[in-house]
Amino acid sequence: MPSVFSFFTAAAARPIKADGDTNKPTSRLRPIARLIRLPNLLIMLLCLVLVRAGLLHPTTPVATLLDWRFGFLVLATLCIGAAGYIINDYYDVKIDAINRPGRLVVGRVVNRRRAMLAHLLLSGLGVGVAGALSPLLGLVTLGSAALLWGYSVRFKRVALVGNLSIAMLTAALVLLPELQLRTGNSKVWVYALAAFLLTVVREIVKDVEDMRGDAQHDCHTLPIVWGVARTKWVVGFFLGCLMLLVAGAGLEALRNGPLLLGLWLTLLVLGPLLALTRLLWRADRRRHFAKLSTWCKGIMLAGVLSMLLVAVVG
Repeated sequence: MPSVFSFFTAAAARPIKADGDTNKPTSRLRPIARLIRLPNLLIMLLCLVLVRAGLLHPTTPVATLLDWRFGFLVLATLCIGAAGYIINDYYDVKIDAINRPGRLVVGRVVNRRRAMLAHLLLSGLGVGVAGALSPLLGLVTLGSAALLWGYSVRFKRVALVGNLSIAMLTAALVLLPELQLRTGNSKVWVYALAAFLLTVVREIVKDVEDMRGDAQHDCHTLPIVWGVARTKWVVGFFLGCLMLLVAGAGLEALRNGPLLLGLWLTLLVLGPLLALTRLLWRADRRRHFAKLSTWCKGIMLAGVLSMLLVAVVG
């Protein structure tokens, strides 16, 4: 019976001209890491760890991370995430051939049939493991898998719908440890809202960056439907909401503590958000929006790492 393992080994055995020496294991596995977005999966793992240990159980971080139930939650989440990236590339072969030809994996390194098989197996494993933990987690992961499928097939081609779909999934990622433990911690919901807003910003920016390929394949993303100028105002709205949220949280921390958290949010999250806003209004080329997308990643990482301060000094 085919398995996820057979998919990875078969893909790794294929020749990869772009990576130079195909005898090196790193060269053969690099496209697989690119397909499942390994850096993004590691950020997802970091987020889950910091939410669990930093926000929910800061007094016993090691014990809570060694809980087998958390390990299975991580496994389920990463399986759903990897499956989502695979199915997205499966349906975006023609678009990615225009927008990112050097990063194309499905159809070039991994054949489409094996990619679909890997998606189904990873999704099934993720939903099954989460469902074994609790019916609620099973329902959330099933909904996430379905939303990722819908996003890849249709939603991403509809103005704002795809952007909001991915933002909801990002917020759900932050909430998963809380949904498992049900501690009633309100800080998790604040972080989830911030993740939602920043993800909307980044997804719309990526749509502007990918306009050329999207337009050639009948996509109706926000910049194609409204134009770049109006789209920048929509991005500005979500950025403004996010800055108000971060400014409020930073001010609260500066007043009532922890002071270090307030300084972190002010200098490393709010400051870059203000710089991002300035860059947004001046952006008018594809490379400018690619730079904005990178800025969003950095800001998101700074926000995730701020959870560590909650655990250390909170």
